Amino acid sequence: MNASELPIHKIKESMRATWMAGDFGVVARTVAESEAAFANGLAIPAGSRVLDVACGTGNTAIPLARRGAIVTGIDIAPNLVAQARERGAAENVSVTFDEGDAEELPYADVSFDAVVSIFGAMFAPRPDLVASEMARVLRSGGLLAMGNWNPTSFSGEMFKVGSRYVPPPVGIAPPVLWGDEATVSKRLEPYFADIQTVLIPIDFDLPTNPAGAVAFFRKYFGPTQMAFNRLDEAGKVAFAADLESLFSVKNVAPDPETHTLVHNEFLKVTATRK
Repeated sequence: MNASELPIHKIKESMRATWMAGDFGVVARTVAESEAAFANGLAIPAGSRVLDVACGTGNTAIPLARRGAIVTGIDIAPNLVAQARERGAAENVSVTFDEGDAEELPYADVSFDAVVSIFGAMFAPRPDLVASEMARVLRSGGLLAMGNWNPTSFSGEMFKVGSRYVPPPVGIAPPVLWGDEATVSKRLEPYFADIQTVLIPIDFDLPTNPAGAVAFFRKYFGPTQMAFNRLDEAGKVAFAADLESLFSVKNVAPDPETHTLVHNEFLKVTATRK
C-alpha cells in the first residue's frame, strides 16, 4: 500500500463522519421535488419490493412507498436514517429504513424487484463493489435506476473546486464518474442489460446571494463543511472565494443580490438485471 493511502475502514469512517456533519436534511429539502419526480417517473408497480441505496432522508423512498411499493432504504449515516424514519412516520408512509453500507448490503440475493439510488451510492469509495452488490440483491429482469451528478454539471464543478483544496484519498475514483456515460456503462455491463442514460435538468434555487449560497452549503452540506474544517484560515478564505465565484458566474437569477438560481443537471441511469 502506498504510504499516502488510507485503509478502507478509515475511508469509511471518514465518509460516515462527512455525511453526519452539517444537516443534510436541510439540503435534501431543496431537491426533494426533483427526487420525487425521479421516483414517480420510474413507474414502479405497486407491490414491488424496492431498495433505495444511500437513501439519505427519504426523498426517493417515501414517494415510492406512497405509490404502493414495499420500500427499504439504507444509508451509512445514522442521523440521516433517523431523519428518514421520522419523515416516514410524520407522513404516515410505511418504509423500512436501515443503517448500512452500499458496498456490503445486508440483504439476501435477489431480494428486490427494483434498486434505486439518487445522489447516494455514487459516493461510496469502491464503485465495482457497489455495482456488484446492487446486482446481487436484484432479481433477474429487475430494474436498476440511478441519478448521479455528472462531471460537467454544476455539482461536478463544485466537487472539482473542493478537490483542489482537499484532495480525495489516493486511489479513490471521483464520485462524479458515476455520471459519465462510458464509465457507468462499463461498471454495469457485467450484470445489466439495456443500460440507458439521459441528462436531467435540476435547479439549485436559494433565497440568498452567492455568498449566502456558499454559507448555506458550508453550514449544512457535510462534504463542504468537512472540507472547510480541514483547511487553515487562509485556505478557508480562498476556498470560500472560489466557491462564491463559481456560484456568481453560474447564477441566472434576475435579482442576484438576493437570489441564487443555478441550472444543474444529473445523469439518469436505468438498466435491467441480466
